[in-house]
Amino acid sequence: MNQLQRALDALVERIDTPAPIVLVDVMQGNIDRMQGFADQHNIKVRPHVKTHKCVEIGRRQIEAGAVGITAGNVGEAEVFAAAGFDDIFLAYPIWAAGSKKPRIRRLAESARLRVGVDNVAAIEALADTMGDEPDRLQVVIEVDCGARRSGAPPELAGDLALAARKRGLVPAGVFTYPGHGCLGRDARQRAAQDQEAALTTAVRSLEGVGVTAEVVSAGSTPTVEFSTSSSVITEIRPGEYVFGDLNNARLGACAEDQIALFVAGTVVSDWVPDQVIVDVGNKALSKEGSPEIGYGGIAGTRAVLSKVNEYHGFLPLPDGDFRPSVGSVVPVVPNHVCPVVLGFEELIVTDSTGTSLERWPVDARGFLN
Repeated sequence: MNQLQRALDALVERIDTPAPIVLVDVMQGNIDRMQGFADQHNIKVRPHVKTHKCVEIGRRQIEAGAVGITAGNVGEAEVFAAAGFDDIFLAYPIWAAGSKKPRIRRLAESARLRVGVDNVAAIEALADTMGDEPDRLQVVIEVDCGARRSGAPPELAGDLALAARKRGLVPAGVFTYPGHGCLGRDARQRAAQDQEAALTTAVRSLEGVGVTAEVVSAGSTPTVEFSTSSSVITEIRPGEYVFGDLNNARLGACAEDQIALFVAGTVVSDWVPDQVIVDVGNKALSKEGSPEIGYGGIAGTRAVLSKVNEYHGFLPLPDGDFRPSVGSVVPVVPNHVCPVVLGFEELIVTDSTGTSLERWPVDARGFLN
């Protein structure tokens, strides 16, 4: 029997569905494995907390050896700073305006805060935000390595670092995001190579204006296996590795037995021939997926959700032994794990035997600005 189903069977009388279930032993194995990988290659780990948004999990990552955390927005950073995390990289091109100004100043007072920037206007806004103490804030220049999202051309990193220094901010280094590594198994290594080339160019650009890159930060979970050049990269920012998901399994970035989070769902209707409905819709999973790969899969089977409404998951039944009846509880594995935690106030935490049960709050749930 699949380990997710085995754990779920042991829990079924103690939970309501839909519910996010975390196998803590599998998760801890993922944390320790990533830390060991980084230690082996003399690279620091700065995990992205947007995946779990949970203070307890962040603490476990720090205890394993992470140097600090990565946050995706000011609200996430505030939640973790209030919980005692004192080394935070806000890896996003923040626009400092309105109430974000005093919030950023307070964060810079309570933690070593680094903030991503990729344009001069944002640098000016951050400098204005910090008032007469701009040197309390470190900025990290974001460069594009092929994902074509945010990020300046790598050769312009030095110009941006110089603009920050002129305003009294502290340019700490460069970072990038190789998002095009998610396009397929073969894309992972190519994206990591693009990442290394972009970071190398950006570091040289900083050196050209007399700025030393203290931090050269790389992501992501799909590309981290190939992000091993400690002569350039100083830290990695994986997020999804902590739980794993079907997307990463398809890419080869995690094994199926390394998936630590699933959503428990109950079959609630079976009137349509060769199909059942489960109580796991896009509120619990998001709409990430396609008719070709489905919108989530049932662990240990070939069955995938062919469609999701807000509270309904449409589950065609493939030929074979998998024929769940109304009332059956099944483990639904998400394509992309990050959106799952947004739908729940707490994670139900057990182990692979399903004997223990704890409830950990999703502390930064709803903090999107």
